[in-house]
Amino acid sequence: MTTAAEAKLSSRLPAEVTSYVGREAEIREARRRLGAGSVVTLTGPGGVGKTRMAVRLARTLSPDFTDGAVFVSLAELHDPDLLPGTIAEELDLADSSTRPPLAVLVEGLRTRRTLLVLDNCEHLVEACARLIATVVRECPDVVLLATSRQSLGVAGEQILPLSPLDVPVDGTPTKESRHAPAVQLFADRASAVVSSFKVAEDNVDDVLRLCRALEGLPLAIELAAVRLRVLSVGEIADRLNEQFTLLTAGGPRVGLNRHETLRALTDWSYRLCTSAEQLLWARLSVFAHDFDLSAAEDVCTGEGLDPAEVLDVLDGLLDKSVLLRVEQHGVVRYRLLETLRQFGEEKLAATGELLRLRRRHRDWCLRLVDRYQRAWIGPDQLAWSARLRREHPNLRTALDFCAEDPNDAVVGLSIAVRCKEFWLIRGITAEGRLHLRKLLDLAPKDVPERAHALWTYAFLAQIQGDRPAYEQTIAEAAAVSEAVNDVSARAYTLLVRGYDALIGNRMSEAAALFEESTALHRGEGDLGGELWARYNYGISFALAGRLEQGREVLRDCVDELVARGEIFWRSWALWSLAAVEYLVGDIDQARAACHETLRLERQLQDRAIVAFALTVTAGVAAHTGQDRRAAKLFGAAAAVWASVGASPTRYEAFIRPMEKDTELVTGRLGLDAAAAEFTAGYALSIDAAVAYALDDGADSAPRGPLTKRETEVAHLVAQGMTNRQIAETLVISQRTASTHVDHILTKLSFHRRSQIAAWIAKGQPGQGEGPGSALKGA
Repeated sequence: MTTAAEAKLSSRLPAEVTSYVGREAEIREARRRLGAGSVVTLTGPGGVGKTRMAVRLARTLSPDFTDGAVFVSLAELHDPDLLPGTIAEELDLADSSTRPPLAVLVEGLRTRRTLLVLDNCEHLVEACARLIATVVRECPDVVLLATSRQSLGVAGEQILPLSPLDVPVDGTPTKESRHAPAVQLFADRASAVVSSFKVAEDNVDDVLRLCRALEGLPLAIELAAVRLRVLSVGEIADRLNEQFTLLTAGGPRVGLNRHETLRALTDWSYRLCTSAEQLLWARLSVFAHDFDLSAAEDVCTGEGLDPAEVLDVLDGLLDKSVLLRVEQHGVVRYRLLETLRQFGEEKLAATGELLRLRRRHRDWCLRLVDRYQRAWIGPDQLAWSARLRREHPNLRTALDFCAEDPNDAVVGLSIAVRCKEFWLIRGITAEGRLHLRKLLDLAPKDVPERAHALWTYAFLAQIQGDRPAYEQTIAEAAAVSEAVNDVSARAYTLLVRGYDALIGNRMSEAAALFEESTALHRGEGDLGGELWARYNYGISFALAGRLEQGREVLRDCVDELVARGEIFWRSWALWSLAAVEYLVGDIDQARAACHETLRLERQLQDRAIVAFALTVTAGVAAHTGQDRRAAKLFGAAAAVWASVGASPTRYEAFIRPMEKDTELVTGRLGLDAAAAEFTAGYALSIDAAVAYALDDGADSAPRGPLTKRETEVAHLVAQGMTNRQIAETLVISQRTASTHVDHILTKLSFHRRSQIAAWIAKGQPGQGEGPGSALKGA
């Protein structure tokens, strides 16, 4: 039985959609080498089973590594500059600093014990070799397993060549032949096609003849086994021999290498497909890694393939083992093995269709991110965030394609601008800047998309703390937006400039810029831009000395975002309200707003917001005399800040309050005790830190029949608060507060608020007790 810990450690490994056959000796040898060294490379030709063996090894060895095994597919990655960031993202190590991505990766791995699997390194050999050499040198507890068609040339690399599966020689007894790995693989895959199939006396010679012809290549054997639906084993072997004869121009089959053997079988599989299946196979090659049904219908149809046919044609390719099907979290996606994808791409290029299909793929990505942006302020935000994460390889491929031609670069700018929230949430602002810089340098200077691309680049540079790049690009964005009279771009440029003033504690300037930006966005009908600017206007207005007005703006923003089911900007608006209350307002309200923020972040998982919220929560604890808690939360916040490559001290309004709170806590606890709590907090995982921050002592624990939130409301009722005051304190709408009070009255069988107050005063019952037990004798 798989334990929860083992499931978590293997959760980042590809699913094994078919049983694993053979390779026992190679797996034992690989395990021995991985235990003795830091780098093992599985080498061999395409179709020999390198990826499958790497996945099997990772799944087997994952429990032996404290931090598990992580699998990173590089087949769809073409830009070597993105290699460190891609691996860091898979490890949740991506950050928003200007540090080189390799430095971020190394720092994050330095304290981990993990097995890192890099699959399909052959087209990025030099970049992979440099990265692996650095990781091995700097991260002593990281073990690397690579797959490649050639060795990587890294010092200390142990190369394990994978040969095709063993095939029995002529004269081997039938009983022994059945146990040969190549025969076992064929029998396993054949029985999946024809359930009654077995290797027996009457077919063993044909099975052996077929496996020898295929030289034991696993992928070739799997493709051949599919033919049992319509042919016997002997007929498959005969027809395959005809294919080899054609390949050698009618001569004897001599000198064919394994690549040519696989090529011949792949070509035969292709020609046995229907014309629609051939067309779809070739067109699907433009996708990176995987895709879903709707994407295939959108990109691959027309000129010989109707949208209504796609599902049946996909089913045909699945039946022929050309496609793999993977289902995760209720979503079905399909994938071509890299060898078969490359074959399809060759066929597409031969027809002159490759450029057209790559542009269709690009346009599909543009439509995808346009829908993502339009749906952003709404209840489907989390689903769209997950969707873009799944499609990240396709977005990268589209942006790489756009960086090859000036006209395509214009479309690329539109795609990149619409990805800004995705890059922010994922912490991959460096990747966003890299794409934007390439596209801005290539695209014509006079295109309308330039102004939006410039402010987006400036904003990402600002997030990273790259002031020179920010100042240069925001000035250019302002000039271009004015020159082309792009009101929308001007509104966003003002917003980004306002954010710069907010960071620098120039609150009056920030408030003026955000106010103007809000008005322009409202005039353009851009709700997302308006709410983004408006909550920032609220925090800057409050910190400029207009506390009540700023609070009102922030609460209005929160209410509107709640009504629309939005989470991302609501988290920022709630944190802004928490920051205002912490710095110049009410500590209890600061705590409540932070708690709401952290609860939302359990869904969104934006580390930057978590860092901000933990920082304010620590400050609240310091203000309320919870010194050990404060020190531990400051440590937890510092760890999250480090993981995003930033610091709250970039925000000048926080510098002195944080220094003051740290001095208070250290002074009251003593340096050693404070340091011990800080260290303990720093060691917490993000999930554990959030859980600790939300467990605010006895007053937040669920009591009796009430939920945690209802308990909070009951305490506030006992303090004599009205529904409006409760709403303000907990940063919820008045209607929600009223609903909570009604639920409390119903659950406790009470009719008046005074009964709730009396229940609180008497002490609430423990879990499982009724409310009457607390009031007996009252």
